[in-house]
Amino acid sequence: MLWIIFLMLNGLLVLALLYSTRTRQKNEPPLDKGFVPWLGHALEFGKNAAKFLARMKEKHGDIFTVCVAGHYVTVLLDPNSFDDVLNDTVFLDFTRNRNQLKKRIFSLQLPTSLRPSAERKWMEMHFQGFSLSKLSTSMTTHLQNLLLNEQKGCSPSEWSQEGLFSLCYSLLFRAGYLTLFERTDNTAAVYKEFRKFDDLLTKLAHCSLKREESKTVNSAREQLCELLSPNWLSGGSVSSSWQRSYHRFLEEEGVDAEMQKRALLLQLWTTQCNAGPAAFWLLGFLLTHPDAMEAVKSEIRGLTLQDSSLQHPPINPLETCSTPVFDSVLSETLRLTAAVMISREVVQDKTLRMAEGQEYHLRRGDRVCVFPFLSPQMDPEIHQEPQVFKYDRFLNEDLTEKDEFYKNGKRLKYYTMPWGAGNNMCIGKEFAVTAIKKFVFLLLTHLDLELIDPEAKLPPVNASRYGFGMLKPDGELQVRYRLKRKLQDM
Repeated sequence: MLWIIFLMLNGLLVLALLYSTRTRQKNEPPLDKGFVPWLGHALEFGKNAAKFLARMKEKHGDIFTVCVAGHYVTVLLDPNSFDDVLNDTVFLDFTRNRNQLKKRIFSLQLPTSLRPSAERKWMEMHFQGFSLSKLSTSMTTHLQNLLLNEQKGCSPSEWSQEGLFSLCYSLLFRAGYLTLFERTDNTAAVYKEFRKFDDLLTKLAHCSLKREESKTVNSAREQLCELLSPNWLSGGSVSSSWQRSYHRFLEEEGVDAEMQKRALLLQLWTTQCNAGPAAFWLLGFLLTHPDAMEAVKSEIRGLTLQDSSLQHPPINPLETCSTPVFDSVLSETLRLTAAVMISREVVQDKTLRMAEGQEYHLRRGDRVCVFPFLSPQMDPEIHQEPQVFKYDRFLNEDLTEKDEFYKNGKRLKYYTMPWGAGNNMCIGKEFAVTAIKKFVFLLLTHLDLELIDPEAKLPPVNASRYGFGMLKPDGELQVRYRLKRKLQDM
């Protein structure tokens, strides 16, 4: 027992010595280690990354290095300088940290022979061109069926009441699952377990689960792996689904059966975790900003509707007509609520060149990341009153898309980055955008949708979700809805 205590104290002493010896060298970014050896700023970073990094930016400027649980992370917040990080595949590597998170969150460890470029190429084949069109058509059909089937038997005067987040997440998740996995026998069970898993995912990533939470998330993960097991392996029907094609790809790459299940869970989370929350925020902003709602409805009324029957919803105008107001509302929603963090590991000592001419030395073994939510998306030098929802922020006076934004007198290449950029650009962006727009279009053209409390405000964000894609609300927004008597009632 005494030996154990001695070794623990020895280990703590070594960590403290290592921690205290790190000092800022010439041409390195400002260094902020925090007050706790090794742990550094880990607790504050994990609790609310946006608030912490905003404080560091105010203290140090657009680039600084912080200690987070034994790792030294250089944070870059000047969007004019992002390309030197995003495009560097020699001195920087994005696979190591990603693989660590895959193992920690999904218990997934793919063979080293499976190159990320090969998987990305496969994804591009299935989320672009004809494949994208096929997926989008299927998604539209499932959204339409789910929405209208749930309203069967309800009279136009009968209101239903629900939390808006639950409504959006449930419908978009189930439609997405039916589209990609083509399983109608376990959709409800998959959604139930997915919500348990997703609610605790950030704690799982940060290794901060309590005992009961650990049991819950591990059980949900194992249940999902079994539920996602391809039904044709158990004698079910053979299909040409996206899932079947991805399973074949994994087999050809030498991935064993157990890891195939976990890879499918990763893809389920990747493809379904963002659309529902994005639709919630978009509709929430519209419901709490009547001027924005009227502008969108006016644009929808102006579209040429081929068919006004409830049985055949007018979806096609979104694909054939320009919707600049709708697009601006979506862009503004994502600017306010998409909070991806792009991270790289420094595999060789690197000189980072800033747009203003400064050069900073990055050490091998450190990490470097950009956090677009803080800058450019919430940067007051780029977007006036960045905390305020302005539905026409991305519109010019002639209703064309506004894409000219500046910082320090320079036009920005990156003025909002909800989908990442470079090698981190979301491959499924077009599929997600199409799904969100069609879902919102369906709701506004087929349902009377209103707040239970006309004075209600949007709930705050769940601060632990910063860095994990779309933010989720910490609470609900209660709404009521009913079928429109006719589609023209807008």
